[in-house]
Amino acid sequence: MNPDTILGTIQTTITEIGLKIVGALILWLVGRWLISIASAVVARALKNKVEPTVTSYIVNTVAVLLNITLIVAILGYFGVQTTTFAALLAAGGLAIGTAWSGLLANFAAGAFLVVLRPFKVGDMISGGGVTGTVEEIGMFVTTVNTVDNIRTFVGNNKLLSDNIQNYTTNPWRRVDCTAQIAGGADHRQAIQMLKERLAKIPNVVPSPAADVEILTFTPYGPVLAVRPYCANEHYWQVYFDTNRTIREVADTLPAPTTGITVRNA
Repeated sequence: MNPDTILGTIQTTITEIGLKIVGALILWLVGRWLISIASAVVARALKNKVEPTVTSYIVNTVAVLLNITLIVAILGYFGVQTTTFAALLAAGGLAIGTAWSGLLANFAAGAFLVVLRPFKVGDMISGGGVTGTVEEIGMFVTTVNTVDNIRTFVGNNKLLSDNIQNYTTNPWRRVDCTAQIAGGADHRQAIQMLKERLAKIPNVVPSPAADVEILTFTPYGPVLAVRPYCANEHYWQVYFDTNRTIREVADTLPAPTTGITVRNA
């Protein structure tokens, strides 16, 4: 074959492939732009009509489906038939099926989380080995900001199959602290002083009233359970203020016969 003919064929082929790649890139960029617009339109349409939890899940679902459609369209642009694409997936056999089974389990669990509503966006929960505030319930994972401000992604199936504690649902929760009393202490005086001081801590709810009672005994003497109640968002503030109150009460009592030492569990 004539070298000029071969060179011309190569140049033509490279040009066609290059044009197809450029076209695919343009199609991808335009498609992604249109998908972002479609997602924004769906989110705007559902705003103030549907809870943020459900809105987020629907928007994520629409985005994933549109992205899959875009990928199939690009493959079709390159001449890959959708039937061929399906056949390639089917030929993957057990390995692909096993990989997708986990994704499908997370997808189904996400749908159950939205329907059953054990928590919603903005709730503080503990589940799947993570404790924090729910930022988003996605198609496959739930996004949680932990108490030390680390964004964590938990598989929906792991979350649904685990025990879920929702700290936000109930109006108040108990703060658990303890105070060690000396063996010769007047426990009645210590209990009364602690109750009076706990009632003055900011954000401690008046009802139910704080519990201060003898919890157990050690070689040092009785151990008091000191348990005020507060809303979840004030938990750590009340916890630390309670410890400070125990220390301050200890300083006001005669020592050593009626002293209190802090020995938190």
